[in-house]
Amino acid sequence: MARSTELAERRSTAPPAGAAVSCCAPLSAPVVSDDEARATAAVFRSLGDPHRVKIVNLLATSGEAVCVCNLTAPLGLSQPTVSHHMKKLLDVGLVEREQRGKWAYFTLNAEALRTLAAVADLKGTCC
Repeated sequence: MARSTELAERRSTAPPAGAAVSCCAPLSAPVVSDDEARATAAVFRSLGDPHRVKIVNLLATSGEAVCVCNLTAPLGLSQPTVSHHMKKLLDVGLVEREQRGKWAYFTLNAEALRTLAAVADLKGTCC
């Protein structure tokens, strides 16, 4: 019972899908609002899994959109598991999704990555 309450609580405070990266504030900002802190934490949480870090790397080194079906072998994961990880990255806005027939193709969201770089830039020298 406590687990379902915890999950419901987390969902109610999570930023809307795709909104997390767009509303993050640089960690070096003089003040970070509660909403900005939650959004920033959601982005870092989404990258807190080694498979998701590998997915971002694979997308960053690809010159084109990548099909989920082409991520299963390099990651050593099943298609449903890769799709689960992609949803986590999509929810915070780090990737963009394009449906082509029955397959989903993903690219990195360039604007989101610039924002993420600025968020993590503690010296204030980025962008």
